[in-house]
Amino acid sequence: MNLFRISWSNLKDKPLSSFLSGLLMTFGITIISLLLLLNKQLDDQFRKNIKGIDMVLGAKGSPLQLILSSIYQIDSPVGNISLDEAERLTRNPMIKTAIPLSMGDNYQSFRIVGTNKKYLDHFDASIAQGKLFQQDLDVVIGPRVAAVTGLKIGDTFAGSHGLDKDGEVHANSKYKVVGILNATNTVTDQLILTPISSIWAIHDHHDAHAEPARIVGQEQHEEHPDALGGPDDEHHEEAPREITSMLIKFRNPMGMMLARGINSNSKLQAALPNIEINRLFSLLGVGVETLRGLAIVIMLISGISVFVSLYNSLKERRYEMALMLSMGATRAQLFGMLLLEGLVLALIGFVLGIFLSRIGLWLFSSSVSSEYHYNLAAFGILPEEWILLGVAVLIGLLAAALPALGVYRMNISRTLAEE
Repeated sequence: MNLFRISWSNLKDKPLSSFLSGLLMTFGITIISLLLLLNKQLDDQFRKNIKGIDMVLGAKGSPLQLILSSIYQIDSPVGNISLDEAERLTRNPMIKTAIPLSMGDNYQSFRIVGTNKKYLDHFDASIAQGKLFQQDLDVVIGPRVAAVTGLKIGDTFAGSHGLDKDGEVHANSKYKVVGILNATNTVTDQLILTPISSIWAIHDHHDAHAEPARIVGQEQHEEHPDALGGPDDEHHEEAPREITSMLIKFRNPMGMMLARGINSNSKLQAALPNIEINRLFSLLGVGVETLRGLAIVIMLISGISVFVSLYNSLKERRYEMALMLSMGATRAQLFGMLLLEGLVLALIGFVLGIFLSRIGLWLFSSSVSSEYHYNLAAFGILPEEWILLGVAVLIGLLAAALPALGVYRMNISRTLAEE
């Protein structure tokens, strides 16, 4: 206990050098810890939501955009596709399930997604309150939607066109909340789910209200309706139904061969989630590895700072230590005292680094939550962080041990005589 008190007093006697050494250690540990946390959180979210989805069928465009919008709901949809053509392509015997999705509206920035019960089953999302949607304009909402918007069973609301909460409101058609989902920590937690026919009904109603303005411009053709190719209403009714995308699961890995055929021989696009997400992570990985390398360098510089600080301290305290040795202290005790100084700096750096990394994760999670409604705030200690503690302690002890060895070379009488 006395050794610890002396070590702590020595650190307080050199506040500037102690602070610099501790700050560098803290900074390095904060960066590494935050990277570990973010990597774990993002990997969990990406892998959990992608599980069981082998292919996404959608409009031609960016395959990564198709994956992000259809699976993770964090990008704009590529476009719409014909339901008939999508169903025709998914009748292949190698396809086990095909889940249709129709997107394009939101409520308070939470996306309204038209789908069926298979979507809920896929994510193991069950009804916590109420019941499943049964008819047009019925919706079930994720727990995060309920918490943020305050919607409850029986409430009605009007969706806004597009994915921006400031979009045009479909005021003439209102959804009714019939169910609230259990939390699954998947994308369903932040979605408003309804039958696909609801999406069609909402937009048919919207188009019908826009119809008179278009017909006014056609008054000059009223005497010759044949010139228009028949009544417009009939043409509208015959318009093919469209969806945004389909989430597909294969019966076996051989189904991946379908993607190339669809991309080459149809108007649709087939994107393979595993390939696109791995490509995304490999691109992000370059930056992550660079930051991790920088953090390791900072920790090593911290070790050098501890070494220089204790080396200079040892030179300045030679007389004091020689006096302690003459009064009965052993060289091993003095060696241990200096090691304790390095250990204390390492432990302070680790504790502060872990604390600051959690603050960083909370700030990042708040930003992501407001923008995409994902919750990344899991603050538990990761197994890798215990390894990080070991590395920090090792750096602190090694940095302290090198100058501390000078205690064993000290000539007590000469040092006292010189002073």
